[in-house]
Parts: sequence; C-alpha cells; structure tokens
Amino acid sequence: MNVIVAVDENWAIGYKDELLVSIPNDHKMFREMTTGKVVVLGRKTLSTFPQGRPLKNRTNIILSTHPDYDVEGAEVAHSLEEFLQLAESYDTEDIFIIGGGSIYRQLLPYCDTVHVTKIDHAYQADTYFPNLDDDPEWEITADSDEQTYFDITYRFVKYERVKK
Repeated sequence: MNVIVAVDENWAIGYKDELLVSIPNDHKMFREMTTGKVVVLGRKTLSTFPQGRPLKNRTNIILSTHPDYDVEGAEVAHSLEEFLQLAESYDTEDIFIIGGGSIYRQLLPYCDTVHVTKIDHAYQADTYFPNLDDDPEWEITADSDEQTYFDITYRFVKYERVKK
C-alpha cells in the first residue's frame, strides 16, 4: 500500500482539520496518482472535501469507528481488521492512504511506499505525520527538483520501506 501526504519542514500536515497550504501542482500530482485507484481516508478528512462527498473516479474507503456511519458512493470499514479484510480485494499497489493523522498512523505499518510533498516552511499545526527522515525503516528512492508556487518552495520525495 501507498501513502500520499504533504508535510511542512516539521512533518506537520494540518491545523484545525484543514490542510496547511494549497499548492495546485501538489493537487495535480495527487489526482494523477490516485485517479482510478483506491483511496483510504478517515471520516474527518472526508468532511473537508467539497460537499463532504467521496472523490470521483476512485474507490473510496472511509474508516470510521462509528458503527452506523455510512457514506453514499464509498465503502466504510469500522475497524482496522475490517479494512485489512476489505483491502485484500484490491491490488495493494493501487491503494493510497490519504489521511488524516490517525489514519496515517494506523496504516503506515502496512505500507511500503510513501509519496511526500515536502514544503520548505513551518506552519502553525496541530497534526503531524511521522518523520520518515528519522526512521531507519525508510529510505528516499526519488527526489524531485525544487519547485516554487509564489513564495513557497517544495519538492516531491518518494520513500520506500527498507527491504530486510
């Protein structure tokens, strides 16, 4: 499975249930990587989407511990075990974990690839992604040239779990 995430220089990903910054090229890369694939997200992340609706042209799996939670146009898993069972019906290379913070933490141990948009700025934040640079289980396998959006510099970095 894959993770796709945008982080600031402190590995922050959000503040008050919102993204830290919106970068059009990051959104474009996200669309290109996930269209036609499976996206896995939490209930709170879904609520930040336009009209709180699942993403089009993707299979959406929502994780929620609320037993009667249901979403039109998406599959819902009410536990990690239920999700892992559901995920078996898809090619793991086609599954992208897209947030939020608690979903990333729960599912990162099951993932082998993390696509990170690294933003060269520190934002006010209350939600963080684990720092893969400090984790010996992960190595950088691809790193784009630095890009700029107005005064924001960023790059796309691919991490892969070190094979043992």
